[in-house]
Amino acid sequence: MGEEVCLVAAEPATAKAETASGANDDAEPLEVFIDQDLCTGDGLCAQYAPEVFELDIDGLAYVKSDDGELLTDPGARTAVPAHLRLEVIDAAKECPGECIHVRRASDDVEVAGPDAD
Repeated sequence: MGEEVCLVAAEPATAKAETASGANDDAEPLEVFIDQDLCTGDGLCAQYAPEVFELDIDGLAYVKSDDGELLTDPGARTAVPAHLRLEVIDAAKECPGECIHVRRASDDVEVAGPDAD
């Protein structure tokens, strides 16, 4: 009967919903672009996120606008759809040419790609 009971308070639930990966569903918007001068044409990006990346007739990868139009101007950026954030970030991390740049739309800080910290 002389046992002590220790109760530990549970951590409060966070207000933001998190996905299984731990990323916030309502995270800040991202943009992505490809440096075609560094693109090796492997097509990994198009395998990760075909809604965002596509190989053109020249064998290089480009980003697509939200309506599916291929953006072939140098440095052309497109918004990263929220449901494809992880796929686009993974494409940037796995790209053999290190040519995919994923940046926060608000302050242009690179979150994935060759210039990310």
